[in-house]
Amino acid sequence: MDTKKNIIISVDGTAASGKGTLSQKIATTLGFAYMDTGALYRAVAYEILQSGNDPENEENALQGTKDLINKIASANSLSDILHNPALRKEEIGEAASKIASQNNVRKCLIDIQRNFAKNPGKAYSGAVLDGRDIGTIICPEASVKLFITAGSEIRAQRRTKELQSKGLDVTYDAVLKDMRARDTRDANRQLAPMKPAKDAIVLDTSNLGQDEMLKKALQIIEGKLSTL
Repeated sequence: MDTKKNIIISVDGTAASGKGTLSQKIATTLGFAYMDTGALYRAVAYEILQSGNDPENEENALQGTKDLINKIASANSLSDILHNPALRKEEIGEAASKIASQNNVRKCLIDIQRNFAKNPGKAYSGAVLDGRDIGTIICPEASVKLFITAGSEIRAQRRTKELQSKGLDVTYDAVLKDMRARDTRDANRQLAPMKPAKDAIVLDTSNLGQDEMLKKALQIIEGKLSTL
């Protein structure tokens, strides 16, 4: 595939649709830098909960955001912060979904995401960012925009298996309820609601394995880049 410098691929979509794993595989295959932008919100949630504060309180959420930004400024690598295993805990994900609906938090994190997309590093020929609003708000100029989704029941099954494999005592019904609540928050928030960009290609992964997902995504990307 003939790629150019500063190519940006946005991968938005619903929780447990497979977009994170797919995005990482796309980045690895193409030699692009990768950012899980949801991890930024999880990192904010982590700061808030570590301080014993409430993620639904706007002042607490904004303070957690400022704490994260200060931590990033003094860190050797943003990757080290975003790959903290504690960020993958379910309670962190729930808190992250709540703070992501807060305008001040989102505005504070926009520059970090845009700077990564435009300056992925000399070792990379482009960047892949996955999240909820990459193609619509963060990088509307992205060369390729994908929106990954799947039926809520399928996604709940996937998430339940994932959590149970980690030894967590969860039920399918509880996971499905939480997932639908998160979808509603993400889709109905005032700033940057989760929705496909007008020029995004929607990929439903309900009946696709990981290899099939990657194959279809790469076909879409190659087709788009060939027209640049």
